[in-house]
Amino acid sequence: MGKRDGKPRGRMSAYAYFVQIHREEHKKKHPNQNVVFAEFSKQCAERWKSMSDKEKQRFHQLAEKDKKRYDGEMASYKPPKGEKGGRKKKRQKDPNAPKRALSAFFWFCNDERPRVKSVMPDSSVGDIAKELGRRWNAVSAANKSKYEALAAKDKARYEKEMNAYKSKKGKAPAKAAAKGRKVEEDSDDDDDDDDDDDDD
Repeated sequence: MGKRDGKPRGRMSAYAYFVQIHREEHKKKHPNQNVVFAEFSKQCAERWKSMSDKEKQRFHQLAEKDKKRYDGEMASYKPPKGEKGGRKKKRQKDPNAPKRALSAFFWFCNDERPRVKSVMPDSSVGDIAKELGRRWNAVSAANKSKYEALAAKDKARYEKEMNAYKSKKGKAPAKAAAKGRKVEEDSDDDDDDDDDDDDD
């Protein structure tokens, strides 16, 4: 992406250099062979693990050189307005917006997570999520329907709140604009009455 907005290209790790070079060598040896990326990545990871520090050294040197290039370019890079440190600003979430509806699976997770944590106290968030997914797949249709009912109810709540939120959001600026116009133009503008309702 970098060059379009003048932002320096991101720096590469030693492993990324290894994969890139390994791929180029593979292409030279087998020019007509299609590379299955998932399989190729797996091979690279296994090869990298079995390499000695001495074998990895040249890739670390390339990464170090690229780091210096990147740091140097970033020092003189000025991000466009609206971006912090070259990253686009995340759109601010309106704190007044309704809370999104939860799916049946999330309702199930809310119930089941404490139980999973109690039997897997040292597990990572990812492992707990996997276990929750496994348990959800094993839940009977009768039990699932309980969570699906909660999800349906929550969806209805979200849609109702969202409609109210949108109409409130759409009307406030329209009313202010209409008031301002009435003061300026007196009453010979036909659109005054419509502005309160239509500006959504």
